[in-house]
Amino acid sequence: MAAHQEDVQNSSDNEIDLRSSSLYFNRELSLIKFYRRILELAEDETIPLLERLRFLCISTATLDEFFEIRVAGLKEKAEIAPNYSESDQIPVHEVLRRVKEDVQELVDNQYQLLHQHIYPALEEEGIRYLPSVKWNPTQHAWLHQYFVENLLPVLSPQGLDPAHPFPSVINKGLAFIVSLKGKDAFGRTSRWAVIQAPRSLPRVIVLPAEEGQESHQFVLLSSIIQEFGNELFHGVSVEGMYQFRVTRNSDLFVDEEEVDDLLRAVQGELVARRHGAAVRLEIDHSCPDSIVDFLLTTLKLTAQDLYRVAGPVNLHRLISLCDLEDKSHLRYPTFTPAIPKSLEGNPEIFSVLRNKDVLTHHPFDSFLPFIDFLRQAASDPSVLAIKQTLYRTSDKSAVVDALVKAAQNAKQVTVVIELKARFDEEANIKLANRLQEAGAQVVYGVVGYKTHVKMALVVRREEKALIRYVHLSTGNYHPNTARLYTDYGLFTSDKKMGEDVHNIFMQLTSLGKVPKLHELLQAPFNLHTELIKKIEREAENSLAGKPARIIAKMNSMIDPEIIRALYQASQAGVQIDLIIRGTCAIRPGVPGVSDNIRVRSILGRFLEHTRVYYFRNCGEDELYCSSADWMPRNFFRRVELAFPIHAKKLKEQILGDLDLYLQDTNNCWHLNSEGDYVRDRDPEQQTITAQEQLMNWAESRY
Repeated sequence: MAAHQEDVQNSSDNEIDLRSSSLYFNRELSLIKFYRRILELAEDETIPLLERLRFLCISTATLDEFFEIRVAGLKEKAEIAPNYSESDQIPVHEVLRRVKEDVQELVDNQYQLLHQHIYPALEEEGIRYLPSVKWNPTQHAWLHQYFVENLLPVLSPQGLDPAHPFPSVINKGLAFIVSLKGKDAFGRTSRWAVIQAPRSLPRVIVLPAEEGQESHQFVLLSSIIQEFGNELFHGVSVEGMYQFRVTRNSDLFVDEEEVDDLLRAVQGELVARRHGAAVRLEIDHSCPDSIVDFLLTTLKLTAQDLYRVAGPVNLHRLISLCDLEDKSHLRYPTFTPAIPKSLEGNPEIFSVLRNKDVLTHHPFDSFLPFIDFLRQAASDPSVLAIKQTLYRTSDKSAVVDALVKAAQNAKQVTVVIELKARFDEEANIKLANRLQEAGAQVVYGVVGYKTHVKMALVVRREEKALIRYVHLSTGNYHPNTARLYTDYGLFTSDKKMGEDVHNIFMQLTSLGKVPKLHELLQAPFNLHTELIKKIEREAENSLAGKPARIIAKMNSMIDPEIIRALYQASQAGVQIDLIIRGTCAIRPGVPGVSDNIRVRSILGRFLEHTRVYYFRNCGEDELYCSSADWMPRNFFRRVELAFPIHAKKLKEQILGDLDLYLQDTNNCWHLNSEGDYVRDRDPEQQTITAQEQLMNWAESRY
């Protein structure tokens, strides 16, 4: 701690330098700590067993994306700008070195948890993993038949020689490097071959129940291929077969200024993504060094990119076990979301919204009110137009169904679809085509900026006036994730908000300038500057002896200017509580800098996704919900909105939710000044779990 104090002192005037690198945590290293917290949920024996397995699988899936995007980006920076660093001033090469250390430890912990705890616990519950050494004769025969009938016809091993170069192994696909000895039918010496398992093949195979057996017994596809794969190589001997997986750069590159058709350009990039530059090699821990070196050289990787694993190279495939039908007692109890009282019984929703705003808090509240909002608009003869943004939604979406129905009913339907919503690009292209076929007007946002804002607008003729009904959200219009992610949604007929949303849609579709907004804060224009002004106002109020407080809840916070403003507010005596689920660059608890800043991360059954900003404002509370995290990309490279909550009851509800999160003693990790997250659990005290309490409140409304 003393070192931090010394680092932040300015030698010339002894003032604290708020730009000192010691006051900022590294983004990538902070993100790895988030994955570690997910793994801690998998280790938590108070959580149902199959949910622990699910958290283990999620920890591997998030790590995949980390390499596909973040590590891939770091490696590119290391090549073109080796001196690159961010506010933490850690050179990019050093960040990559630390990433290797931290991720290797995380991966080792994942496999240790799987073998020493999850597998034994599953076996106690009648779910048994069988490695090949434990197959009995009957199982061995059945699995051999499975191999002959289902795998042999589709596997195409490729021998490696000058006429058969190393194949372009698909991103994250299961593959095997095979060591061979002997000569093939043409007299060529065989040394190595590669087998790629088609993605159409299931990775977890449940064995048929034997007589008198009540348990589920399963094997992995990799075990079947390793056991019988020698049958793919007639006339030569297989000396070794080792599974591996390659992770590739999956960030899309589309020069939007240079393409005429963004949709076609994105479609082309989706194909290329599967074969981008390799960034990670995972391989069986028993693979000889000579073969590992061959793979690293071929893939243009180094030892820093290598991860040896003691088990299946893709743990995420085990997630299929989490939904076994007869094991519901090993999952979280079923939860049914509530319907806000004002919308119970499926009333005519516009008559409700004419008189009051309605707030939904998913997944504690149902997503159905928004579906009803669109469905009623689609069939209402008084509705003239519907406009909506789509960033992510499901393949079979009731939202899209309603928009299609509205277009077929001759409503003017305009949909702004973000084609470059990461890993949802292909689904969004299909949605765009479907909507256009129905007669909707589809646009793809703004060149150079992702359209991340979540908003919907219904224009309805009532008597002699046109009334705008608006829905604004912190999360995506995705019925499935609405049951898994926490998000706020606001329904309102507020005239000024309706005008603001109308103008922003006009901006997105016509590319014209927006008049000054009445209520909403918009990125990339005034959201960043207005937030800094509000933070500075709290600091001024505190110095003047007036009430001052800041509470902010979001996924990530790394923007250096916002962080410096928060440091200054802390120095002014403002009490600041930050509820940051994932990446956090701010260093709390530094004497003289961030004494008044507290940071906590809440993880649990649902993914915390709400973004809420609260400012005390001398007792005139200001409360905003938003689509934006406090990151440079959200402030300057995306279209985002922050929308105010005015209704007293709704404001009290959200403030009550925030207070509950600040009281959580079960699913809360506190960030200390050294950058460590500590899960504070006192077994002698009554625990408070915010998500469980919110579920109880929702159920009590039935």
